[in-house]
Amino acid sequence: MPWPADSAILDGMRIIGLTGGIGSGKTTVAERLRQKGAFVVDADKVAREIVEPGQPALAELADAFDGILTPEGGLDRAELARQAFASTTATDKLNAITHPRIRARTAELFDTAAEEGREVVVYDMPLLIENGETETVDTVLVVDAPDDVRIARLVGSRGLDEDDARRRLAAQVDRQTRLAAADVVLDNSGDIETLVAQVDAFWDEV
Repeated sequence: MPWPADSAILDGMRIIGLTGGIGSGKTTVAERLRQKGAFVVDADKVAREIVEPGQPALAELADAFDGILTPEGGLDRAELARQAFASTTATDKLNAITHPRIRARTAELFDTAAEEGREVVVYDMPLLIENGETETVDTVLVVDAPDDVRIARLVGSRGLDEDDARRRLAAQVDRQTRLAAADVVLDNSGDIETLVAQVDAFWDEV
C-alpha cells in the first residue's frame, strides 16, 4: 500500500512504523501505545473497513470476482483470496480496487490525527518492510520473537496446526530482514509483562 503522502500536514508529528511477524505480539504493543496516548492507524483494520457491506469496494470486487459474497452479502475472504492470488493478473485486479481506497482511508486517519493535534502516530503495518515504507516513517519499531516461540503461540493461542503456522511464517519476510530494518526492537520472547515494560520504556523516550 502506498504511503499517504497527500495526507495531513505531518510537520511536528512523529510517525512510528510498527511491524512484526505473525505471532510476534504486535497487537499487544499497538494497544499499549494507544493506552499511553498514541494515535494508532491500523492498516489491517482499514483493509477490512473498505470491504464491509455497503462499501463501493465490495460491489466492485463482486463484479470482478465470481462467488465471493456470503449469503448475507458480506465478503467471503477465503474465496476472494483463492481467486485473487491465483495469478498476477487477478492480484493486480484486486489491488486496483482496494489500494486506492485503503490509501484514501489511511490519509483520512492521518488527517484526523493532525486535526486533533496528536504528536505521535503509530502506523501499525504488518507489511511495512515488504512494501518499502520504512523510509516514510520516523522510527521503525519491530516486535520480535524467535520463530519457534511464535509458532508455539499460533498453535496454543490461535488454534492453528503446526504445519499451517510454519507456512504462514514462511510467507512473510524473514526475521533477519525485519531486524535489519529496525530502529528499535522489542523482544517478545518472554511474558507479556516484560513486553509491556519495554513498550513503556520506549514511550518514555518518544
